[in-house]
Amino acid sequence: MTIFDETSTLSNGVTIPRLALGTWEINNEDVSAVVQNALQIGYRHIDTAQAYGNEEGVGEGIKKAGIPRDQVFVNSKVAAEIKNYDDAKKSIDESLRRMKLDYLDMMIIHSPQPWIEVNQSRDRHFQGNLETWRAMEDAMAEGKLRAIGVSSFLKPDLDNIIQNSQVKPMVNQILAHVGHMPVDLVNYSNQQGIIVEAFSPIAHGFSLKVPAIRKIAEKYDVSVAQLCIRYDWQLGMIVLPKAVKPEHMKANAKIDFEISNEDMQTLNCINNVDYGDASIYPVYGGKLKSFNGKSGSENS
Repeated sequence: MTIFDETSTLSNGVTIPRLALGTWEINNEDVSAVVQNALQIGYRHIDTAQAYGNEEGVGEGIKKAGIPRDQVFVNSKVAAEIKNYDDAKKSIDESLRRMKLDYLDMMIIHSPQPWIEVNQSRDRHFQGNLETWRAMEDAMAEGKLRAIGVSSFLKPDLDNIIQNSQVKPMVNQILAHVGHMPVDLVNYSNQQGIIVEAFSPIAHGFSLKVPAIRKIAEKYDVSVAQLCIRYDWQLGMIVLPKAVKPEHMKANAKIDFEISNEDMQTLNCINNVDYGDASIYPVYGGKLKSFNGKSGSENS
């Protein structure tokens, strides 16, 4: 068994590969070749979003790779700005049309708040998220989606869905990496049977600049990226590193080593990751009004 064969089981019994290829900031013209390479290397989980503007290219890459459709787990996200049933339902159909797929393995709500409000507004859009969630529930019942989940949802956001819906979120995709580990949210998600997915496991590449992380990586004779991916992996998460070049995709999958308990504790205590230019993005605490930039680090 390889890393690519490692899976988790969602609450509805659907299996999901634990290592995914993230495609944020890979433009539509380039992403087809990136996805093809990833699938040919062995990746079986591809993560995209309506906001990324690259669903069409992702779908093309899946088709051209020649891997049987039922062997590829494809996830997209309803745009954060959509907070009503009709638009959410329409957007799911549009994602399927753009990707030329009969179904998606999972669709998630990209954020509880529209990006323009993240870190600025107290409005958690409870009713709007319930409307979007209901559209996703219906799409799953219709066979368009195999699973549904959320992203960047805090405990009150999760409770809103759990207490007022027929189906619990199956995943919560959150920012979780060395230097930023929301332990209470991770524990609560797990207690509710919600699997945690870690995006930006390498802190948008800025973990590479943290001396304490580099020191531990050197101890295991691995790269900082490999150490950071392994860290989230050992915490039981699904991990979604972004990579464009095949050599980086291969390297990101070489995480078959064990971080000692002592070193895990040391990594837990690191809190000085500076997001640099990426600090403008809402997920890193910034107030950027748009969230589909086209530049970024090779690894995220």
